[in-house]
Amino acid sequence: MEFHNIARSGQVPEGVVRRVFVGEVEIALARRDGTVHATSNYCSHLDCLLSSGKVTEDGLLCSCHGSVFDFATGEPLSPPATRPITVFPVREDDGQIWVGVDEELAKSAMRRRAARSRRTPPATSAR
Repeated sequence: MEFHNIARSGQVPEGVVRRVFVGEVEIALARRDGTVHATSNYCSHLDCLLSSGKVTEDGLLCSCHGSVFDFATGEPLSPPATRPITVFPVREDDGQIWVGVDEELAKSAMRRRAARSRRTPPATSAR
């Protein structure tokens, strides 16, 4: 697994959620109780941006419909979400935040509900 330097420690203060990228992988980066957490940035319910959410005592709150995800496991702690989000390993050294991303985690984080459910069927021509 390769770790990527994605932010300075000061860019992610306590209780704040930030949107960052590792290549094409979009990540929600948050700090709770002094620890930095990294998850996929899309809610597993309806693909709302988790970086628009809030840090709570329980985890990461999606601002759209109120699902909360556990920072350690990605499991939904409250509905309407029923599927987990991707969690990335994080290291914080010398004032820098590093997130571990491998091919499997990247694929998992980029898998989005909207991409699958909002596809429209090909147009048919009326003759």
